[in-house]
Parts: sequence; structure tokens; C-alpha cells
Amino acid sequence: DFLPLKCDACEQIFCTDHIAYAQHDCTSAYKKDVQVPVCPLCNTPVPVRRGEMPDVVVGEHIDRDCKSDPAQRKRKIFTNKCMKPGCRQKEMMKVICDQCHKNYCLKHRHPLDHDCSGAGHPLSRAG
Repeated sequence: DFLPLKCDACEQIFCTDHIAYAQHDCTSAYKKDVQVPVCPLCNTPVPVRRGEMPDVVVGEHIDRDCKSDPAQRKRKIFTNKCMKPGCRQKEMMKVICDQCHKNYCLKHRHPLDHDCSGAGHPLSRAG
């Protein structure tokens, strides 16, 4: 006999044999099916809030918080922070000023661009 049941995720009608998410390949199962995915790189559980797609959350974890070696190597390429106040730019290589011997980004590498406090006096904006 057919007893119509409504799926609480996709809201379609199914019989008792097919009401389970896996039985009808529910496309909205991630909204109701609470699981804790594990990061494939560092093997730590990644918390997923209700309604979020686990693949997206695990991807963000790998990009930002993952402690695995490949993920950290990927993030640590740009580690040389600009010393100009207010600038948040980071460069792959150090760009040291010849006068004040501080590290700057490409935009602030010239002495006039970072208000250099070094010994020399720059002649032009080009340095």
C-alpha cells in the first residue's frame, strides 16, 4: 500500500520505501543530514553549520585553517609584509630599502613612497 510521505529536505512526496535521503538521491539532504566531514589533508573534523554545503566548508578550511604541510606551504608564499603604516600587502620576496633597511611592498619600495627615515635624500619620485 502507498502511504504518501513528504521529504523534510526537498519537500517531494515518497512512499515509505523511498523516504530516506539515500533512497531517492535527495539533492537537499545536506540541509537536514547532520554530518561532520573530515579534512582529507590533516584528518581533523571540520564543523559544518546546518544548511551549509560540506564541500565548500572543507575547501575553506583547507585554504585558511588546515595544519597539513601542503596547505601551509601554499599559504606561506607571500610572507614579507610591507612596513608602511596602514599597508597590508605581502610580497613573495623581500624588497629592502637601501636607506632605512626596512621591507616594503612593490608600491612603497621607493623612499618617497614610504616616507623614508634613512640617511640619504631621494632626488625624485623614481628614487
